[in-house]
Amino acid sequence: MAAFNFTPSDPSMFILMGIPSLEAAHIWISIPFSTFYIISLLGNFTLLCVVRKEQTLHKPMYLLLCMLALTDIATPTFVMPKPLGIFWFNLKGISMAGCLTQMFFLHTVSVMHSATLVTMAFDRYVAICNPLRYATILTNAQIAKLGLVGLMRAVLFILPLPLLLSRQPFCTNRIIPHTQCEYIAVVKIACGDITVIRIYSLMLMFVVLEFDLMLIALSYGQIIRAVLRISSKKAHQKAFNTCTTHICVMLTYYIPSVFSIFTYQFGQGIAPHVHIILADLYLLIPPMLNPIIYGIRTKELRDKTSKYTCCRK
Repeated sequence: MAAFNFTPSDPSMFILMGIPSLEAAHIWISIPFSTFYIISLLGNFTLLCVVRKEQTLHKPMYLLLCMLALTDIATPTFVMPKPLGIFWFNLKGISMAGCLTQMFFLHTVSVMHSATLVTMAFDRYVAICNPLRYATILTNAQIAKLGLVGLMRAVLFILPLPLLLSRQPFCTNRIIPHTQCEYIAVVKIACGDITVIRIYSLMLMFVVLEFDLMLIALSYGQIIRAVLRISSKKAHQKAFNTCTTHICVMLTYYIPSVFSIFTYQFGQGIAPHVHIILADLYLLIPPMLNPIIYGIRTKELRDKTSKYTCCRK
């Protein structure tokens, strides 16, 4: 495929370079990227459609799965069009407003994703530790309220980042060696005093990542205590099976997230193109895997999905 040189000369534009030192392989890199994106969309839209059509799935647990699916659709959708434009057509230019907008939506969805995982951990805690009160504590209306609170938290936490960056002077050479307007990549080309931005971003990372992980660990600590008090091995297995799926989904999200942060902070010896590929895969792999994990591990969902996807005589 021929590359069209649409790199802008407007100095107010940012230039996204794609994956530096791998420009010759951009077309080939786009194949797995677009494949992961398509699989992610198909899997998450299938989950949403199945839950919507099946009245028996209109329960808090499956509403939380729908919230997770929506974030899994939004995350790569805010990211992939620009990399594919770079890989296929050499469309590297992006306005400052477009760059900060992409950054805002991307990180807002990420924080919302984390809040959803916390709510799912609380859901499992109530289901196992207070099963008799589950129907009264977690209703569909309560899940909707928790989702709204999570969304408001994400917007309020992330909004200051683009607002602070919009007031910054940027260097004359506005080249971002990345496929997306990732926060750290944009901060690196700011030429003003970024002390306040760095302090706020560190506080934000602590509040979102560490606080959310602490709440999840607390929920599962209580779950383990409750399960160990049960004498029946069959009950043990059933309780752990209900949590295994959620733990798998959390691992696919938090491990790449923490790894990506540490490679940016302490991985100076790692090649830049490795950083960029890891950051992109972190945004593509979990949304692709989540519906697959839930489809395999959740029998009720698996049966309902088979009802619509398998050919019947």
